[in-house]
Amino acid sequence: MLAAAVAAPAVGPGVPDLSGVAEAAGRALGARGCVVVAGGRDYGWGETGGDAAEYAVEYGGARVGTLRVAPPRRQAPRLASALGAVLENARLAGELDSARRAGLRDAAQTADARWRAAAEMDGERRAVERDLHDGAQHHLVALRLAMGLLEFELESGADPRARLDQLADRLDVAETMLVATAAGILPVALVTDGLLAALAAELGPDSNVRFDTSGVIAGRRYPAAVESAVYFACMEAVNNARKHAPGASTVVALSDAYRGLAFTITDTGPGFEAAASWSGLHHMRARVAAVGGRLQVRSTPEAGTTVDGFVPI
Repeated sequence: MLAAAVAAPAVGPGVPDLSGVAEAAGRALGARGCVVVAGGRDYGWGETGGDAAEYAVEYGGARVGTLRVAPPRRQAPRLASALGAVLENARLAGELDSARRAGLRDAAQTADARWRAAAEMDGERRAVERDLHDGAQHHLVALRLAMGLLEFELESGADPRARLDQLADRLDVAETMLVATAAGILPVALVTDGLLAALAAELGPDSNVRFDTSGVIAGRRYPAAVESAVYFACMEAVNNARKHAPGASTVVALSDAYRGLAFTITDTGPGFEAAASWSGLHHMRARVAAVGGRLQVRSTPEAGTTVDGFVPI
């Protein structure tokens, strides 16, 4: 009884298709069907049935495959012997192609890893840049203002010792902030006590800044990434007011909403044109956007500036 025609198996990438070899062998032997077995796969031509015979295919004393012929043919053993080199070459070609593909995959993975490492390094660099700008810079601005007051007192003949002590304290705070930023550490109060405590510690000594927490739950903690983003955004806005509107009244207000945390920084400074912005604005927006929030700045000349932000929780 004849079996159905043997179909060529699906051939994967890098594996030579030996169906043509099976057909050539079958036709040369005058058989009605022929199958070449190599690498655990069957490559067939024609029809094979119960009267098929198998012949070992060897190369270098080792079996490399099988030749199955239907019906048996007297010349089949000789042909099987000749096929040894063919199957061995096919095996080597398959291994070579597999090695080539593996090499390409490794090269692609290496390139991808290098790209990711470069992107992560750039991200870390930008994070340090933001921390320096948003964290340490406002201390340096306050230090510069204090030096201006010291100069004024010296010119007016006042005793500068109290102001010198204040300058020394501000220098210590600025140094601590720079060291912490270089080490990748957030302000201690922010890490240990949370957003409200950290802002209170930073803004409390400034008589021109009022910190309004009436809209939030006392002692509440938020996700670390949210606290960090809102903290630096608020400090950047306050720092901008200190720099461009010395002595102006500033209010920093936080409020809990059912969808998240809202914050507003308002100053009574000179404001600026709607199309203008300060250098740290893109840092603020990047920080808030990184935690899924949004930020809006509204300002007009002689009407002050308002920064509104919201972060979903």
